Order: sequence, then structure tokens, then C-alpha cells
Amino acid sequence: MSELLKGIRVLDLTNVLAGPYCCYQLAQQGADVIKVEQPGSGDLARQLGADPELNAQLMGVSFLAQNAGKRSIELNLKSDQGKQAFRKLVQTADVLVENFRPGVMDRLGLGHESLQALNPRLIYCAISGFGQTGPLAKNPAYDQIIQGLSGVMSVTGDETSAPLRVGYPVCDTIGGMTAAFAISSALVGRHRTGHGEFIDVSMLESMMGTMGWVVSNWLTCGIEPLPMGNQNTTAAPSGTFRTGDGLLNIAANKQEQFEILCQLIERVDLISDPRFQLREERKRNRNALTIELEAALQSASAEQWATQMNARGIPAGEVLTVPQALRHPQVEERELTRTFPGVVGQTNLSVVRSGFRLGSGDPEPKTPPPTLGQDTDAILAELGYDAAARAAFTHPNITTKETEK
Repeated sequence: MSELLKGIRVLDLTNVLAGPYCCYQLAQQGADVIKVEQPGSGDLARQLGADPELNAQLMGVSFLAQNAGKRSIELNLKSDQGKQAFRKLVQTADVLVENFRPGVMDRLGLGHESLQALNPRLIYCAISGFGQTGPLAKNPAYDQIIQGLSGVMSVTGDETSAPLRVGYPVCDTIGGMTAAFAISSALVGRHRTGHGEFIDVSMLESMMGTMGWVVSNWLTCGIEPLPMGNQNTTAAPSGTFRTGDGLLNIAANKQEQFEILCQLIERVDLISDPRFQLREERKRNRNALTIELEAALQSASAEQWATQMNARGIPAGEVLTVPQALRHPQVEERELTRTFPGVVGQTNLSVVRSGFRLGSGDPEPKTPPPTLGQDTDAILAELGYDAAARAAFTHPNITTKETEK
């Protein structure tokens, strides 16, 4: 296993998804990620997921998905005792990640400036819906709110279904990925300067930064993007097509790909058809072209067509369900999932790893997701608390109101 971040300690004060996803990526690179959780309840994601029994055990599926490879300590950051222990922990850390609403950490007396005075090399990353400044900075923010405000929903779906929510928390995930990238960059910069950094990650800006041509068409050409459903606005035939069995995505974006496609489905007449001869004509007549293609594609299944088309250099792929995708030979051979035996009463627990591989060894979490506070005693011992002090350590509950994003 590659451990590019071995020796880097990360304090994860985050909840639910964007922050936990960020820190999960760092843990897979070998960082020592310590999840600092409120006593009694911990990360809200511990109570979220499709299995009520796991939620009751504070090991909800939403938590299991993003927290393998981490350690967990319970600290009441509203108590003097908890703050003292936390400050000791900060002095040992390289990175701190939090996704409270702006101002919460300052009110606790644990804001960036306070902690930087304790540890000038600390990289402090604050993830929030809108960033630390601006008129919406202190608004609560969840994935769907950001999807709507970013314009993502306006271009998702077709003319009858848009605006439509993307089917998974894409803004939270991209916000977390942006934070992980920023932290990695700051660690490289610190190696040069010796100084820490303050990172202000906005989920809204992170999402809009990934929207590419959707944003550029407006900024550069003044063309407002419209929902295109499963069609690609830049080319035709490029989208989803019905076959004899199943749906097939085809991206014949180049002229030569279109011509090979016509030959493969035995419709060479389409190549010389005035409606489809050139790229712009095909875009203007995409609906008519779809009718012709789908009639020819009925002679075989999506799987069969995908094999034939890819062999001829035409990008194509079946439209799969999540279970089908996880069982796909490509995904299985690359070992996307990591399985731990005997976790939270289950025979096995599988989690998804990072989406890249390294020549020095593939990144993966070393340990299963932690139970709430399972490492409290060990971490307090690392901080110099003797057995008596650890035994006397109490963890009164604190409210969850202030820990919302």
C-alpha cells in the first residue's frame, strides 16, 4: 500500500459528507486522520442510512461509506476539559478540517487565528456551503440547496423534467474533493515556506468550477445552457439510445466515428443523407437521427452493440444500475472496493476506495470505520494524559444545533 501522506496528522471535525469525504481521501493516502466527535452522538451520518439497526448503533451506512481508515475521539468542545485536550491535539496536527457554519469555531475560542498561534504550521480548512464571506455565508447549506443555486439542476433532465436533482450528493462530494486537493497543495507549499495556511472552501464555488462548457457557453458566447436530457449538446449522435435489450450510450462525436457507426449498423445511406452529412446538420436533426439509429439498433442488445462499437473505435457503453456497475468485470478487476470482515455485526463491510491507482501501491483505508470514541483512551494517552486523568475524563453531551453546515 502506498502511504504518500504517512506522518501527516489530520483532525477531522466534520459531519455528514463533504468534510468526511475529504478526510477519507487523505486517510487512504496514509494520513493519521483523527475524527473529533461530539460525545454521545458523534457525526450525524452515524444515524443516517437505509438500515435502521445500524443507525441505532451509530454506525449508519452514510457514516460507513466515508470514514474507514480513521480514528475516533469524543471531545466536548464546549467544556474547558475538552478544549484543553483539543488544543493539545492541535499542537500535534498538520491539518484541521471543519465544516461548521462560519463563526462557530471562533465562538468556541477555537478559530483559525487562535489555533495558528498554538501551531503556526497548521493547515486549517473550513468547508461551508458558500464560503466564509458573502451575503449567504451563514446560511445552512445542504447538497440539494447548492445544486439549485449553482445552476446544476437547471441543466439536468430534459425539457419536460428539468430542473432535476442529480441522483447523488454531487455538490457535497465535489466540495470534499476540492478540499482534499487544496489541502494536498497546501502541504506541498508548507514544505517550501514552513508556514501553515487557511483554506476557505465553498461548495457553491467548487461545484460551479466543475461545470466547464455549461458556464463557458454563457460567459463567452452569451448562450444560456438548456437541459438536454441524455443528449450531448455539442454533437450528434451522442447520447442514450434504445436497443433490442437495454439502453446504450453512444458518443460518435467525430465525423469518422459517425460514418463507421452507420456502416456497423448497416445504414450507410445515413452518411449521404443531407440531414446528417455534417456535424451541425446532425445536431439540428438529432431527433430524426435518433429514430433511424434506434430502429437499426433493435437487432442486438446493448451489451453486444457496445462490444462491436468499441472494437471499431466508437465510444459506447451500457447504461447500468449501481449493482450491475459494481459487478462489472472492469470494476472488479481494478478492485474498487475494500472489504473488512466482521464490522458492526456484519459478516463483511465493503467500502469504495479512491478513483486512482499508484505505481508505488494502491491507496486504501487500513482500518474499518471506527465506533464512536473507540480511540479516545489511546489518543489521550498519546497526548500525555495518565491513566487516572483518562479515567476522570468525562464527556457531557452538547447540542447539535451549532454543528450544522
